[in-house]
Amino acid sequence: MTEAAAVPDQAPEGGLYQRIQQFYARQMRLLDHGAVQEWADTFTEDGVFDQNVAAPLKGRVDIAAASQKRVDQIVADGITRRHWLGMLEVDPQDDEGVVRTRYYAVSLATERGAVVPPRITASTYAEDTLVPSEGGWLVRYRRVTHDGTV
Repeated sequence: MTEAAAVPDQAPEGGLYQRIQQFYARQMRLLDHGAVQEWADTFTEDGVFDQNVAAPLKGRVDIAAASQKRVDQIVADGITRRHWLGMLEVDPQDDEGVVRTRYYAVSLATERGAVVPPRITASTYAEDTLVPSEGGWLVRYRRVTHDGTV
């Protein structure tokens, strides 16, 4: 039997980890509730939202426009959408406060009025570069890789 290699505990101090978790909880709730502009405002002005299944979105304006289109379609389809993030890793990068994160994200869809379980619409691995801002964090760069596409 082969022994598993130990994974070193490189977790940041608890306060930073909790602040990043709080950022993601708020950010995903904004999107799930259709507050598209507020969600886009959690990116830097020149932020990038890059997925391996679509062309990268560059800047808050493009991020908000594409997200509004998606939210409008979800509403028209009678769907309630929720994102769930987990297995979060937080790695401080420099003295400027830049943080790199890695996490899994699942998107769930529930048909409004239906008595059926939610369905998973996406399972992904994501990597973000976050920069500090007044009152919290902003995403400078997000890379999302959809499971089953690579």
